[in-house]
Amino acid sequence: MSASGQDKKVRVDKWLWAARFFKTRGLAGRAVAGGHVHVNGDRVKPARLIVPGDELSITRGDEEFVVRVIDLHDRRGPASLSRTLYEETEASIEARQKSREQRKLMTAARGTDPLRRPGKRDRRLIRRFIRGDDD
Repeated sequence: MSASGQDKKVRVDKWLWAARFFKTRGLAGRAVAGGHVHVNGDRVKPARLIVPGDELSITRGDEEFVVRVIDLHDRRGPASLSRTLYEETEASIEARQKSREQRKLMTAARGTDPLRRPGKRDRRLIRRFIRGDDD
């Protein structure tokens, strides 16, 4: 079903998957059920029907998107088509860019990747620090 009329409605989890915000429909459904997606400011369930003009607030990891639904589709298509399904607000774009720059600066200031597990040398240094050795 490809819907583009004002009278058509699509489930929010299907739309998020079709618009390529999530890789699978299951992930989209879990995100909606987990409270990471709000429609017009309200927390919703995965079966909530959306219509063009609805505003979605989507939190995915560290990023938050605020988009307005322009068109409806319940099937996943090419990325070029999925970008035509929504319009991201200017404030959302600016906030994401600012957040991305802050994460880059924090990582550069720290000098290492915070998501990396300690290697053999790192573990030795940690043990040496905990024991208070001066080697």
